[in-house]
Amino acid sequence: MRKLIVSLNITLDGFVAAEDEGLDWHYQYWTNEIAETTTELLSRADTILLGKNTYQAMAAYWPFQAKCMNFPRTDIAYADMMNNYQKVVMSSTMTSALWNNSLLLKGNLRRVVEYLKKQHGRDILTYGSISVVKKLVTANLVDEYQLWIHPVILGNGKALFKGLKNNLPLKPVLKKVFSSGVILMVYQSHN
Repeated sequence: MRKLIVSLNITLDGFVAAEDEGLDWHYQYWTNEIAETTTELLSRADTILLGKNTYQAMAAYWPFQAKCMNFPRTDIAYADMMNNYQKVVMSSTMTSALWNNSLLLKGNLRRVVEYLKKQHGRDILTYGSISVVKKLVTANLVDEYQLWIHPVILGNGKALFKGLKNNLPLKPVLKKVFSSGVILMVYQSHN
């Protein structure tokens, strides 16, 4: 069965976005070393599960990057995967999803994820999409967390695990420290 993996940038104080949903705090730590690791991790998947806002931001950005002369040539493989992998967008308000290989789904998140997990293929990866991630966590559907911990404290913002009702036991399976100070911690659920 395929795994559902949540991959998120997070601050030392547990926020995944600023209060205004800004992400500027993590761009300063991006390095080629991190780019290589994110590309390798994305290559283990073939489906990306997204919420409306993250999908729309990515759909406006990724289709044009491979042809952009300023785009780092080392990130071309990542851009290619983003554009060619299946994208499943969960939204009750969107009416179409036009980015290449996109599927718009409405309805029961649990049924959608259970269906996707049973399909043939590699893992399913979720980036950003905090409202979807919180629902996935609450429904105990996440198999693995890839937390990119950045050496920054925001003081307030969008907290990943705020309001979680149940204990969430996790097993650490990987720790990787990058020269920029970012630490990748990978945890598996005890589902």
